[in-house]
Amino acid sequence: MDEAEVGRDGFAFEGDWRDYAPIAFTNLLLTIVTLGVYRFWATTRTRRYLWANTRFIDDRLEWTGTGKELFVGFLMVIILIGLPFLFIQFGAQALVLQGRAGLAGILTMLAFLVIFYMAGLARFRALRYRLSRTWWHGIRGGSDDPGFGYGASYMWKSFVGSLALGLLIPWSMMSLWNERWNRMSFGPHMFQSAGDYRPTFKRFLLFYLLPFVLVAIGAFAAIWIFPMMPRLEQGTPPPAGAILLIALIPISFYLVLGLIALAFYAKFFRVAVDGLSLSGLNFHFYASTKQWLQLFLGDIALVICTLGIGAIFLQYRHWKFFITHMGVTGEILTDELTQSQTKTARHGEGLLDALDVGAF
Repeated sequence: MDEAEVGRDGFAFEGDWRDYAPIAFTNLLLTIVTLGVYRFWATTRTRRYLWANTRFIDDRLEWTGTGKELFVGFLMVIILIGLPFLFIQFGAQALVLQGRAGLAGILTMLAFLVIFYMAGLARFRALRYRLSRTWWHGIRGGSDDPGFGYGASYMWKSFVGSLALGLLIPWSMMSLWNERWNRMSFGPHMFQSAGDYRPTFKRFLLFYLLPFVLVAIGAFAAIWIFPMMPRLEQGTPPPAGAILLIALIPISFYLVLGLIALAFYAKFFRVAVDGLSLSGLNFHFYASTKQWLQLFLGDIALVICTLGIGAIFLQYRHWKFFITHMGVTGEILTDELTQSQTKTARHGEGLLDALDVGAF
């Protein structure tokens, strides 16, 4: 096949939860028996199934990572980062007891900055590792960039994003997304990411409107309730409607705030993916806010109704959702694809596990 023309349905997921169930339950059992150690190999088994049942254009993906790589990566983080931070923590407490609180504060601040830097480095290296272990047509991805510069960018861009009451957060998120992907490649081709944060800004502004709306509701409640207070006999409870309104204000705050955050992220992810391209291919993501909400409500229902056991299917559900709503347009010359010359990391996502951050 010399040239592949691609429409919206360039991605397809062909797995079935019934086929995945034996893998999920076996992973759960072995993880419990090994006190959590098997989870690295469980992750590898899950990814092999998900990748093998994901079709991109005319061929399926292949996951070539191993549980040993993930385990070694985690051990390296524990030894190189975990132990020094444990020493700093106890050292700071000892300094406080000695009356040297200023020095203890400096050590604590330095530790926080290092952790913040490592969080950015973890995001970059996790993406680099996953691309290097993802094969398509016998070709893999990756990056020769070690990610140290991205860690510094993650620090200063996150700080700038928090200025002006956080109004620059959309810029910070999109800028970091673009920087991360622009340093990645697949085969001989570099990814190009040019997502624009401005289409997401209106939804982000809803965060600032919500407090004003709730203040207005609170003022309305006060105007309605307080005039009735003198007329209530001593010991008589206020009307049930008034109590319900007061109780709904904080509940509504967290509920509406969560919905706004979901709407913003749905828009952000669509815009970010739409700005991503590889050679002659342009990627797209079509999931709406409603579909994201249905996904998360389904997750909650699955976990609650199964008393937590259903959590073993969440990774399957999320991957299926991601692939089902992914699209690609354009064309690619498959006969010109050559193997990537980027270096492959010898260990897995230790930083990702230790700092609990995601790659996307």
